[in-house]
Amino acid sequence: MRIHQAKGKASTGRMTIVPGLALLWAALCPAAIESSRAEQVDPTIKARRKAQTLTDVLCGSEDLTSAGIEINLGVTNIYQQNVRGGISRHRRAGRLSGSYDYEVLADLRRLLGFEDGVFYLHAEGGWPDTAGIDGPSVGSAFGVNGDAIGDRAIDLVECFYQGPLFTRSLTLMVGKIDFTAVFDTSAYANDETTQFLNGAFVNNPTIPFPDYSAGVVLNWSPTDSWYIMGGAADAQADRRETGLNTAFHDEDYFLFIFELGLQHELDCPNGPLPGTYRLGFWNDPQPKANSDGTKNYRDDAGFYATCDQMLVRENNDPDDAQGLGAFFRYGYAPSKTNDIANFWSVGFQYLGPFEGRDEDVFGVAFAQGFFSDRASTTYTNDYESAVELYYNARLSSQLNISPSIQYIAEPGGNSAASDSVVVGVRAQMSF
Repeated sequence: MRIHQAKGKASTGRMTIVPGLALLWAALCPAAIESSRAEQVDPTIKARRKAQTLTDVLCGSEDLTSAGIEINLGVTNIYQQNVRGGISRHRRAGRLSGSYDYEVLADLRRLLGFEDGVFYLHAEGGWPDTAGIDGPSVGSAFGVNGDAIGDRAIDLVECFYQGPLFTRSLTLMVGKIDFTAVFDTSAYANDETTQFLNGAFVNNPTIPFPDYSAGVVLNWSPTDSWYIMGGAADAQADRRETGLNTAFHDEDYFLFIFELGLQHELDCPNGPLPGTYRLGFWNDPQPKANSDGTKNYRDDAGFYATCDQMLVRENNDPDDAQGLGAFFRYGYAPSKTNDIANFWSVGFQYLGPFEGRDEDVFGVAFAQGFFSDRASTTYTNDYESAVELYYNARLSSQLNISPSIQYIAEPGGNSAASDSVVVGVRAQMSF
């Protein structure tokens, strides 16, 4: 099972006792668990995690991993500075932001004898009380720091069960879920803590994903190559809440999303080249207004297409993923009710770009979103484009350092803003 950490971040609020105990265990035990969110191409949500075993629990009384419990702690620090252009000619000071994540994964087969079932908890928080350099300096509609969440205490943002339903080919996920880590995912551009930072490369901005919502997902995989996945999410979700108070109150608005996927392997002398191709549709019933403000439109609907494909494999080893991969995304949303009506992005990632640096990652990508005049009068230009280049250097099993540079053309569709250049560095620590 692939368990994800969310890409949108948490608000000030609540945390259950289980993540709190997880933090205590992690502090008392000498070993650490390392979480990897970059590997997420499996539509059945099966994990591809690299983990060190937490060898002792409360001074050596039990091996948690053998018991079926996995605990992860991650801390991300990001410094960025707008060195050119944007919406301000004077505010060039850099900004530091950060986030922290706690994960608890319980294997119910080991704990209770359930077949293939898991229970997952995820809590997170962040700092400082500003959301990076976008607002005061850059003015990007996409956001140049997908991890900037402002000042947040610990929130329980995900809490769900996932397991087979009647048959192994049909799985059920139910609870509080990050839908951006389930639908329209990518192996090469879906994680702001290890891959691209710009929001255009983390999520498709034409899809109105709710915020850590209560919901349900069904995934049917009739063959090893095809899957059909559908989900319903509380469209009015508040990440600070459980979801029960927004999902079942006066207006029961649910986002419905469906995805058809194909997993395919290309032949290569060094072994198969895996790829995943997805086509999705969504419907959002919430009333939305356009720029004239005279009418609200309901049942907003759109579609998306995305793919990720490995292009070059360096070594003839199925367990060695070194090589070149590519991704592509497209999204459409009705122009009368959505600020961004059309969006596309394309990019490349190379794992192990240099001799002796087999776990380093180099990535480069381009994205462009086209603004709608009917939905809002804010945008005076037709589009915003973004280019990002990053290098993720793995210094140890617990520390990665990633310098990056972004070029933002027509930030925020604002004719008064000039093209912006943003430089930054990210430190990702796993304990």
